[in-house]
Amino acid sequence: MKLSLRHTLTTATVVLVAGSQALHSCTNLLVSKGASRDGSTLITYLADSHMLYGELYFKAGGKHLPGTMRDVIDWDTGKLLGRIPEALITYKRVGNINEHQLSIGETTFGGRGDLTKPNGIIDYGSLIYMALERCKTAREAIQLISKLVDEYGYASTGESFSIADPNEVWIMELIGKGEGEKGAVWVAMKIPDGFISAHANQARIRQFPLNEPQNCLYSKDVISFARAKGWFDGADRDFSFCETYAPWTPATLRSCEARVWSIFNRAAPSLKIPVDFAMGNAKAAPMPLWVKPDQKIGVREVMELMRDHYEGTPMDMTRDIGAGPFALPYRWRPMRFEVDGQTYIHERAISTQQTGWSMVAQMRSWIPNPIGGILWFGVDDTYSTVYVPMYCGIDEPPKAFAEGNGSMEEFTWDSAFWVFNFVTNYAYGRYSDMIQDIRKVQRELEGRFEADQENIEKSAMNLYQQSPASAISFLTNYSNTCSERTMTRWRKLGEHLIWKYLDGNVRDATGKITHPSYSDDWYKKIVRDHGDTIALPR
Repeated sequence: MKLSLRHTLTTATVVLVAGSQALHSCTNLLVSKGASRDGSTLITYLADSHMLYGELYFKAGGKHLPGTMRDVIDWDTGKLLGRIPEALITYKRVGNINEHQLSIGETTFGGRGDLTKPNGIIDYGSLIYMALERCKTAREAIQLISKLVDEYGYASTGESFSIADPNEVWIMELIGKGEGEKGAVWVAMKIPDGFISAHANQARIRQFPLNEPQNCLYSKDVISFARAKGWFDGADRDFSFCETYAPWTPATLRSCEARVWSIFNRAAPSLKIPVDFAMGNAKAAPMPLWVKPDQKIGVREVMELMRDHYEGTPMDMTRDIGAGPFALPYRWRPMRFEVDGQTYIHERAISTQQTGWSMVAQMRSWIPNPIGGILWFGVDDTYSTVYVPMYCGIDEPPKAFAEGNGSMEEFTWDSAFWVFNFVTNYAYGRYSDMIQDIRKVQRELEGRFEADQENIEKSAMNLYQQSPASAISFLTNYSNTCSERTMTRWRKLGEHLIWKYLDGNVRDATGKITHPSYSDDWYKKIVRDHGDTIALPR
């Protein structure tokens, strides 16, 4: 039975379900060389958490004396977990890409409860950043991650990693062995050339080839450990990593696989992948681990795939009453709630308000490393962010994005995170109108970065042939210029929005104040909910 909003709010007992939102809720897209328009490899990473401050992590490379120790700091809590020997040589990392164009992203899937108790000192964040500091290729990173958790133990829950170099793109899934057991079990699969993959907080690797080391790597006990625990007793070829170590539920399908389905549906609509699995039907056929896109995709298309609100699907967040009169595609937490004993959910779209930072990493094998690797980096909500080019060779990050420039504790106009949040949080009140102004400026800035890229890289290449250091200095200055241009323009955009939309009015193209009405549909909703009270006598 369909209840009116008025009836629901006045007669129902509404219960908000606690614990419905994980600390991190991220999305990764992986694009192989053959699936990209120009032969790049690409991965994305949306780092989503309500308490994650958006900043660009940077660490210079260096040489270290034997016996030098490295602190292992838990990425989520900042807690010191332990110390391990430092590598003799470490590589520069700019965010989640290093100077050799190796990039890594992740999404947390948790997994079996009895495997989530930490039993080591290496957390998932440290695995990412130590691999970036010590490895040149994706295969090296996979082997190092395995070695580190075997030697020092794993301190986090289940993780899916995206690991890419200029030639190969891999998905790796790993989970600890639980209390009293050291190390982790894992499997890694190379994305076939011409295909794309994705993951979003749900383990996705099922069966995998056992004798194709060029395409699949795994821990020697990934199957035997499950047998010893009594979780699997079939033939090795039938073993499924995700169904054993992180079984899906209707809730994880709806909140995690739905994001993957939306990416696949937009990139490969000809496949007509059914939405049933993504909608939470655990008995429906699972989605493939990867798909071949209908057309090859470039950086621009990848950015737009990360700006998805399920538009045009059954989960479209702009269509229900929760969107308000201005089609807001976001819902405030908690995500789950109960009304009269029935549990409901708010959708968990790819683009979400609590994104701290996001990236599109682009790696190109035919261009020297300092120029070939680009981290297109943005802060806050992906739909309204601007992806600023940060070349992997830069010597220092732009101040507005730099780690340590500001925090969650205090607003500052010098921080890209706060300037972008200033604009988006103002826009949420009249979203369908203001987002048009925001997207116009976003396209203006990103379009200029894209248009300038060829000439910038041509100049950098000319300098590189004479002096690599000069090319790196040139690119450092360029990334800083792009950052300053973005900050100046975004502050101005915020001022413009306040002027244009003051007090619910809207200024037209000439600056004249107008008073646009709500939509007819919204007036009807008001009348259905409150018409008896606000109706004038006839």
